[in-house]
Amino acid sequence: MKTDAHTHDIEQRLASAEPEVELLAVDRLAPDRLRVVIDHPEGVSLAMCERVTGHLRDLLMEYALEVSSPGPQRPLTKPDHFRRFIGQRARLRLREPREGHRSFTGELVGASDEEVTVAAEEGVVSIPYTEINRSNLLEGKG
Repeated sequence: MKTDAHTHDIEQRLASAEPEVELLAVDRLAPDRLRVVIDHPEGVSLAMCERVTGHLRDLLMEYALEVSSPGPQRPLTKPDHFRRFIGQRARLRLREPREGHRSFTGELVGASDEEVTVAAEEGVVSIPYTEINRSNLLEGKG
C-alpha cells in the first residue's frame, strides 16, 4: 500500500474542506491522469465528486482528474478499512510472491495496526500491510 505526496496533499485538503469525505485511494492512471476514490458515510453523489474536484482544481493544470465513489469493490488502504470490513471477502495483491502466491482472496478475520489476517483457500494467512500492493473488497459475503 503506497502513500505518495499527492495522496498526503489531497488527504490534508479534504480533511479541512470536506471533513466527512474519506480519501480511499489516489491512483496514477497515466503520467498525466489521476483517479481519486472517495467515500462518505451517506454515500457519494455526483455533486460531492464535483465539490472535491473543485477543491483540487489546481491539480488540473498538471493532471486530468477523475473523482469517483469506491463502488462494490472498495479499495482497502488503511488498517481502519480492514477492521471496518472484518467478516467480508477481500482480495489482497502482494508486492512480492509469498508461499508461491502473489494474491490471497478470502474472508477478513483480523486486522492489527501492522497486519491483516485472511481466511483464504490456502489457509489462514497474516500479511503485513507493507507487503500489500493493492487490496479491495469483493462483492458478497463468505
